[in-house]
Amino acid sequence: MRLQHLNLLLTLARTGSMRAAAQVLNVSQPALTKSLRQLEEEVGAELVVRTPKGVRLAQAGEILAARAAVVMREIDKAREDLAWHLRGAEAQVTLGVSPAAAILLAPGAVARYGARWPQVRLRVRDTLYPQALERIRSGELDMALGPLPEAGGGGDLAVQPLFESQSVIVARAAHPLAGARRLSELAEAAWVLTGPAQGPGDPRALYADEAQARALHLQLECESFSTLLALMPQLDLIGIMPQGFLDRYGPALGLVRLDLADPLPKTVIYVTHRADAPLTVPARRLLDALLGEAAQLAGHP
Repeated sequence: MRLQHLNLLLTLARTGSMRAAAQVLNVSQPALTKSLRQLEEEVGAELVVRTPKGVRLAQAGEILAARAAVVMREIDKAREDLAWHLRGAEAQVTLGVSPAAAILLAPGAVARYGARWPQVRLRVRDTLYPQALERIRSGELDMALGPLPEAGGGGDLAVQPLFESQSVIVARAAHPLAGARRLSELAEAAWVLTGPAQGPGDPRALYADEAQARALHLQLECESFSTLLALMPQLDLIGIMPQGFLDRYGPALGLVRLDLADPLPKTVIYVTHRADAPLTVPARRLLDALLGEAAQLAGHP
């Protein structure tokens, strides 16, 4: 299976047209059709379906295209790594970060990395762990900082713990329950679910009694803590957020921590990357910076 065949399939998926794909690849349409036929004969399946509006991938084509995209990204990274090694060329690293990591770890690590490797363009993307893991697998992210699901990352991913993030219960200062001292006092409150179900922002995980957890009133769902910050000062809702996030933004927005006697969970923040593909040299240098910053947070030299 040739790289040009994989590139052809990805171009067809992107353009949805034999003619447009031929123009992008700078080949004649008959030559493109011949190459597609060769690829279909090799895999033993129809990869493209012709429609009145153009073409679309058949199911087998979608399966192959998903793998092809990863292969082509790895080829691009190999070229980038060689250019970095041979000519000191500019490079790019893409990092996904969760809210706690963005506040506590990323600023120092990014500053340290940028000072040492100014020729590397660092792209930082907000991401929550369910999406982060898939984006790592697809090659969209080189690595990600954040929690992991209970099942872990999977054998195809390398994970390393960095630090623990304390969760706190928050509300606006004028909330009628701002003076609550026990979780049991919040059982009838209106809650906000931040991020994925069963994640660090899910209040149902705070209650050991399953019936009580199921009975919680989840009035609002937010995908990100930034959205939570925009809404909570105006609403009588109870929510969960990282302590560092509240310390940084809460006072200016009139948000307060509920001083509960109940112990609250800590979330382990990991750095995750693919185990079956080597990091580029610039990405490895970023990993070193992240580990160094995590060691400082933990009080180690």
